[in-house]
Order: sequence, then structure tokens, then C-alpha cells
Amino acid sequence: MEGPVSMNRIDDYAIIGDCRSAALVSRQGSIDWLCWPRFDSPSIFGALLDESAGRWSLAPVAPFGKSRRYVENTNVLQTRFENSTGSLLLTDLMPVASEGDKRRFLFPEHEILRILECKSGQVEVEMVFDPRPEYGRDEVRIHDTGGLGLRMSTPFGLLTLRTDLSPIFPADDGRIHTRAVLHEGDVRHFSLTLAEDWQAVLPPLGEWSRQSVARSEAWWREWASHLTYDGPARELVTRSALALKLLMHAPSGAIIAAPTTSLPERIGGDLNWDYRFCWLRDSSLTVHALFELGYADEAKAFVSWLLHATRLTQPELRILYDVYGKKPRPERTLDHLAGYGASRPVRVGNGAAEQLQLDVYGEVIHATTQVVGRDEELDGDTRRMLCGFGEYVCRNWQMPDEGIWEPRSGKRHNTHSRLLCWAALDCLLELHRKGHLPEARAASFAENRDVIRRDIETRAWNARLESYAAQLDGDDLDASLLLLSWHGFEKASSERMRKTYARIREQLGAGRGLLYRYRTGESPGEGAFGVCGFWGAEYLALGGGTLEEARRAFDELCGFANDVGLFAEEIDPATGEGLGNFPQAFTHVGLINAALSLVRRIELEGSMARERMPAPGKVFSEVQP
Repeated sequence: MEGPVSMNRIDDYAIIGDCRSAALVSRQGSIDWLCWPRFDSPSIFGALLDESAGRWSLAPVAPFGKSRRYVENTNVLQTRFENSTGSLLLTDLMPVASEGDKRRFLFPEHEILRILECKSGQVEVEMVFDPRPEYGRDEVRIHDTGGLGLRMSTPFGLLTLRTDLSPIFPADDGRIHTRAVLHEGDVRHFSLTLAEDWQAVLPPLGEWSRQSVARSEAWWREWASHLTYDGPARELVTRSALALKLLMHAPSGAIIAAPTTSLPERIGGDLNWDYRFCWLRDSSLTVHALFELGYADEAKAFVSWLLHATRLTQPELRILYDVYGKKPRPERTLDHLAGYGASRPVRVGNGAAEQLQLDVYGEVIHATTQVVGRDEELDGDTRRMLCGFGEYVCRNWQMPDEGIWEPRSGKRHNTHSRLLCWAALDCLLELHRKGHLPEARAASFAENRDVIRRDIETRAWNARLESYAAQLDGDDLDASLLLLSWHGFEKASSERMRKTYARIREQLGAGRGLLYRYRTGESPGEGAFGVCGFWGAEYLALGGGTLEEARRAFDELCGFANDVGLFAEEIDPATGEGLGNFPQAFTHVGLINAALSLVRRIELEGSMARERMPAPGKVFSEVQP
């Protein structure tokens, strides 16, 4: 039996959200991270990074055992507590509703709904409600307005807590700490709302709360029903799709990398970054995953956001943007926060926004190409913009840059960046062949594409290592080299790629399918990079290994999901614990794409096996005397 602990594992959390913001809920029933009104807003509950930064917990007083799950095909979380006196079921969600329901009813701008049910016996429960806005720097004054709830004014709007748990006695420091005994059949409801600009909408408790849960479950199930995947680890693929949907900002179509900041890649270290923004680096892989799963609307919305955001800075592209396509505020440190596991500094904003990463041109162009490949047409402005990106690549592909992993140690001639410059021009030429781009620039694009290929083939190949190298004329390895096959530069089955994979597995392998992204510079002590392991499994599925090898690597990696199917950015090979920001969109995208490639490999080998089978009549005739 367990009681509350001082520090949860990073992957001990689960996520709830409404496609505008998200919260993390611990196994102990504590909301330790909530940023409102949107993903990159200052936190209201920040105990994830410092015990003094606020939380909202609901749990039994006595030591308890616990289990949890998402209601099938939804993002509605249920946690079951059991102790010697009885059992409780806690349901957590941010309510969502169909457009039809939104026209029929008034809903709060932002709401967290929690329902606590005593399922057996009797259980003394404790609620600690301790909001600390502005990353824990502000205390709030709670005003008890009776039937209208407990109200708190904050810099971002009016918070209102309403509950039928009693008694509730607000403290002067903005904290509520209360206990009550629930008996079998008792149900208590808790609604926390935020009103930014409008008059607060306060939903009734009781039956309305239960209807809100039912509406939300129906909404998520309807969304999940469009998933077309039917292959290995379907449950995990579905959960990955649901996690991606939570990280989509519905008003704009943007997809953030993770809902958290400064969760460490190395416990106690300084590799702590703010991931609550949208990275162009992830775009082509993400768009591919969404289209192939059957979520064309989400894929197109994301590409529309990409084109809008990049149109604001063309032909130069930033590395990352906020959910509305704007430049995030400058990176700064929050020195008053202790950090997760004493991992400091705690950062908000991300200095990578000032870096040069040439790979993003290939990402944006490839993402757009995928949309056009599905019977979409390009308008004149988009054609001109894509041609402008191509001209920029032709002028600048030889420049050094910071590269895909954004080290702060300076620019280098990164093989992956050179690959994506090649991919950018290759995609533009594909659009030209299909009649979507004018003839005028095709010759220049083709000439530069071919020069880039020769540059990679001669300078990135290290004959001594018998492997492609992370940098031109270099000796280091990087797991991103596996994407040479994904982008079509070289077949996975080629001798060079097989040797590169073998060398990567030898030098970057961390066991059980895991891969480090690299082992130089800032990397010592960090975990294996989740998406890199899935790149390895996908490389095998693309033809770099046998189907059995691909399936085994994929299955091993799936085993690192937490109890509700979520992945962090990195994985500690020694313990299997998640490291870095959580949950991480890029890791879930890697899982989805590896699963898709595995299914295609299974189908291909099945088709080949059927073709090799002789017709039944022929077999009969051959065995006759």
C-alpha cells in the first residue's frame, strides 16, 4: 500500500486536455501541472517542477493501492484507489463537445471536471487545492460566493472552483485543505473553470457533470473511430493518435512538441527545455502519420498552420513557433523553482528559436507535398512561397547549421540537414512533374539536388567507419542517419545503409531496441531517445532487416510505454523510466510511423508468398504419374 510520494517518475503521469491546453495527473490523483488558458501560458499548478508551485489533489487519507486507465478510445482518465476500508473511482477530464452541443448549450471557456465515487465501503478523502499562478510566484485570494463557488482573480482571468464536497473552508493564503468521509454510493463533483474575457459560465454539478463526461466520451470515441490502422499494437497506435490529438491546438491547427517545460533529459542536470511550442522539424513525419491513420482533416489543418506561420517569415524559416505562428518570447530562467529532481535551470521560452536549421525547409516542403499528393491544388501564393523556399535552399544548402538536435555548441555541416535540403528540392521537382510548379526554376532545383547528392555520397560516407557520419568529413554517428532511407535518398537494403545501421546499433545501441541519438557533446548521461529507437525499427521494416527483426524491435520498444500507453521524450535504459518532456509528440509519431511501415512489410511479404504459391490445379497435375 502506498501514500503520496514527494516526487513521481516523469512517466507516472497521465494527460488530460481539450485541444487548447492540458494538465498532468499523477497516479496519486494530483494535478501537478496545468497551464491556462493555452499550452504555453504560465502554470497555475506547477508542483511537477517545485512542491511550492501548486497542485490540486484528491485521494484517500489512509495508505492506498491504485490503478488507472483511460476509458476505451477516449482521453477520459479513471484512477481507482483501494485501501482497507473501501474503494474510490476518480474520473478526470477536460470536457469536450460536438459542434451541435456547443450550439445548444453554454459551456465554460476552460474547465477541468473531476468526479469522485465511493465504490465500496467507506473512505476518508482529502482534497488539497492550492493554485499558484505565474509559475508559483503568485498567491491567490479565495472569495466564497456561496452557490456561485469559490472565486480567484488571476492575471489571466477568473478561476472558479465549485464542488458538492463539504465542508470547504478557504484559507487566507489561497489554499484549501479539507477532508470528508464518503460511503458506498456517494458521488462528489468538482469543476474548476477559467473565464478569460467573458462573463463566467458556471455549469451545474451533479447530473450535468455526468452528462458532460458522457458527451466527452462520445466525442473522443467518434474521433477515434476514424482511425484506419489495423495491425500490430493497435491499442498503442490508437493511444498515440489520441495523445497527438490532445497536443493539437484546435483554433490554429498547430501541434506542440509536449505540454511541459524543463523535465530533464538528465536527472539533476541542465538539459531542461521548454517544449510547449511547434517545431517545423517534426512536420513531415507528423503529417505522414496523420494521413496514413485516416486523419486527413488534422493533417491538412497542420499544413495550413505551417504555411501560415512560415508565410510570416519567408523565405527564412524559424525553428519553432507558438500555436498562432508567432515567435515565442525570449528564453529565460525561473530561478525561484527548484526544478524536477533538482534539475535546474527551469526554462520558459526556447533559445533554439534563434538558431539556423536548414532541415526545416525539407520538412515544410515535404509536408506540403503530401497534401498536394491527395488531390489538393496549390494556390498562387503557396506556389510562389514554395519556389522561394527552393531558391533559398539553392543559395544556402552549403552553410553549416545547428541541425536537428539544436545543440548550443555552434554550427556544423550536418548530414541530416544536407539530406533535408536534398529532400526539399526533390519534392519541389515532384510537384513540378505533376504540374503544380512552373518550369522556370526546375533546372536550378535539379542541378542543386544532384550536387547535394554527390556531396552526401562522397563527404558524409566514412570509409574507415564503413558508415555514413553525422557531419560531412566527420567521424561521429547520429541516429538521424536512419532517415536517409525514410526520405528516399538511399534504399534501406543498400550495402551502405546496412553497414550504417550496424554501426549505429554498435555505437548508439542501448539494448532492447533503444538508441541514443548521439554520444558526443552534451549527451553523456541523457537517456535513449524514444523516436530514434522507433526509427531503427522502421528502418528494419523498410527493408534493412527481416520482418522478424523489425517486429521484435518494435515490440521491445512498445514495452516502454507507461501504464496508460504514453511515452516521454527519452527512456532510461537501466530502469525503463521516462526522461525529458512528457508526453512527447515526436516519440508517438515515431511509434505510429514504425507501425505503419511494419504493416506494409507484412502485407508485402504476404503478397509475395501468395504469388510464389502455384495454382492448385498445377500442383495436382505435377504430382500425377
